[in-house]
Amino acid sequence: MDIQGYTGVCVFIQQVDNQIAGVSYELLGKARDLAQALNTGVSAVLLGSGLNGLEKNLARYGADRVLLGDDPALAAYSTEPYTQALAEAVRLLKPAILLFGATAIGRDLAPRLSARIHTGLTADCTGLEIDPASGNLLMTRPAFGGNIMATILCADHRPQMATVRPGVMSRIPPREDAPCRVDRLSLPDLRLNVEILKVIKKTEKRMDLQEAKVLVSGGRGMGCPENFALLEELAEVLGGTVASSRAAVDSGWVEKDRQVGQTGKTVRPNLYIACGISGAIQHVAGMEGSDVIIAINKDPEAPIFEVADYGVVGDALKIVPLFTKAVRQALSAKSGS
Repeated sequence: MDIQGYTGVCVFIQQVDNQIAGVSYELLGKARDLAQALNTGVSAVLLGSGLNGLEKNLARYGADRVLLGDDPALAAYSTEPYTQALAEAVRLLKPAILLFGATAIGRDLAPRLSARIHTGLTADCTGLEIDPASGNLLMTRPAFGGNIMATILCADHRPQMATVRPGVMSRIPPREDAPCRVDRLSLPDLRLNVEILKVIKKTEKRMDLQEAKVLVSGGRGMGCPENFALLEELAEVLGGTVASSRAAVDSGWVEKDRQVGQTGKTVRPNLYIACGISGAIQHVAGMEGSDVIIAINKDPEAPIFEVADYGVVGDALKIVPLFTKAVRQALSAKSGS
């Protein structure tokens, strides 16, 4: 493959119901770092129908150019029309690097596109860097259950494609009045090989782990699912939500979407409270970017204390209610004054 004509860093911007996914902003920030190393620009591809000025915010978070694909066939996500549209965008932009969020949509779309345009794809990356010698993208991801970190190259094909889990990268500070070129993508007749009869949306109002500022997380040390009510109470007082380790999910105590770690979600809250969690490397990889980490564990040698800012050696079942009571008293005293 002749890769000489491929330049620039491109990000697929995921939107649902005219709401851009947070991971897309995170990827734009990382794309800027990569583009600076390559002395090139950042483009963003935004697909949908009736896109009401969403492109304006993309410039603030790192895009130099936005390519808009607006078509009724793209109103709701469906694999085939999105793949067709994005393949057309790649043909036009010819990016050297193409990034996706490792969301349900990104994990469905990226491999289909990579097969169609005959290039490689590295999934669930935790690190992206430019090799100064070759200019190739170094894509790092956990392998063998997180026991090693593998760095993968796609040296002979373009674009170099990677998916990145939400929360792994950080947004850049918004750039006010940043210039950005906006172009319309001329789309072919998009085929809908699956008829969407009805879209059923989740009505659950539970806070998203990756949006929460405070997470109270429980592990096997909580003893049983009923004891997670203690964590729910503390999370409510702190204005956060409950998360968990893989052990609690595997035991059937907590839903899968509450799991933090390499096989769960990567989070960056302001405050992460780990209760009865030993701190295996797979869990730590999903929460070590938190601003402040508090660990509560009976084992003074638990690995979680190595990453914690504050540690309490003791039984979480006894300490968490005391913690909740103290927070309530502090909030009550503050409101009273």
